[in-house]
Amino acid sequence: MTQTSKRQLHLGAFLFGAGHHLAAWRHPDVDPAGHTQFQTLQAYARLAEKAKFDVIFFADNVGLSDAPADVLAKSALPHVFDPMLVQSALAAVTQHIGLVATVSTTYLPPYHLARKFATLDHLSGGRSAWNLVTSGTEFEAKGFGLPHQLEHAERYKIAHEYVKVVKGLWDTWEDDAFVRDKASSQFFDPDKLHRLHHQGAKFSVQGGLQTPRPPQGYPVLVQAGSSNDGQDLAAATAEVVFTAQQSVEDARAFYTSLKSRLPAWGRTEHDLKIMPGVSPFVGRTQAEAQEKFEQLQDLIDPAIGVGLISAFLGGVDLSAYPIDGPFPANLPVGEGWKSRHELFNKIAQRDKLSIRDLYKRVATGRGHWTLVGTPESIADELEHWFTTGAADGFNILSPTFPHGLKDFAELVIPELQRRGLFRTEYTGRTLREHLGLARPAHPAQVRQGASERVVPTP
Repeated sequence: MTQTSKRQLHLGAFLFGAGHHLAAWRHPDVDPAGHTQFQTLQAYARLAEKAKFDVIFFADNVGLSDAPADVLAKSALPHVFDPMLVQSALAAVTQHIGLVATVSTTYLPPYHLARKFATLDHLSGGRSAWNLVTSGTEFEAKGFGLPHQLEHAERYKIAHEYVKVVKGLWDTWEDDAFVRDKASSQFFDPDKLHRLHHQGAKFSVQGGLQTPRPPQGYPVLVQAGSSNDGQDLAAATAEVVFTAQQSVEDARAFYTSLKSRLPAWGRTEHDLKIMPGVSPFVGRTQAEAQEKFEQLQDLIDPAIGVGLISAFLGGVDLSAYPIDGPFPANLPVGEGWKSRHELFNKIAQRDKLSIRDLYKRVATGRGHWTLVGTPESIADELEHWFTTGAADGFNILSPTFPHGLKDFAELVIPELQRRGLFRTEYTGRTLREHLGLARPAHPAQVRQGASERVVPTP
């Protein structure tokens, strides 16, 4: 097999505040205000594009945490700006890299989302992606006038219908609907306008989108839920899944489980890319990498560590328990991040961790896989997961910005390229081309027997 035909992994650069480590903003080399300045975000995006990452990824929530102000004041706020606006601005200063923005299906009407992402796809020349979340906190619900967040299963039920509506709106126009013929006074072909008529359990939408069909057909659909409900939604709708896995065995089991659900939705394993998160501490020697790791670990404020765990457990107040005592078993499971609750509890009970032990374990990336090592040893681990059925690529959670991202881009990526595991140049223009994903045909063309599907890269 030649290097050009060899299966290659995909990489996302997850941009998140001052860095993914819980104490990143306190690092002496980090500018804690950097992520609030566009020129800094632009520099991060260009660094990722120079390294040939598939995408830059922005997470989001839609509210300020309701944690006590004195506790909240001890950590940097990661979701400062609207990711849609940031990605629109970054589209103008990049040329190839994909642009993933997170938007919740629970609090934004589908018409608004459809128009925003169609616009971003046009402005970027086909590089947009929507990371679908359903929102998992009480404070978000209360910010939108609800007494409590919706039940987990109900949020995912709504999300299934939401995606159907959004795709219908993106299909308002066929790809070649706009003829713009001055002589005949015909701006578009009326036979190629398809207004949506949707009446469902949650949404009633009658009308069409002003924006022409996105260059990619649909922006790439990304999903991050790992619960059973999340996997069902991903199998039905997602094209990329970001997931938190701690071991290659667990990652392989998740990979197999999710891919096995695809045939029920008429999809193949090539229609979905699974990219676990990984937080890499890179050093030219193992000792240097370990020093970087320990320096950040020593900066964790205990109040923030306990608060992080409490938040992911649905607001359970862990401050009532001894911080160095056993992690409490049988805590109630709320309606928030069920998969992360299960992951944290599994780690704590399996390894007999205290609350302090647990927050130090997950402070590097909120439960995502952590690697501490040289470029070669980190590449070894990524290659092992990639080649043994645990991942199609990875979402890189740099511990600090820009240093952690720069370390991975300048030290690990060249090693992956040397092994033929990662591109040395972009070969496509759109994000779908980067990921080897088919461009969806318009339903009218499918009915007529036409197909725009391409054979994706295996």
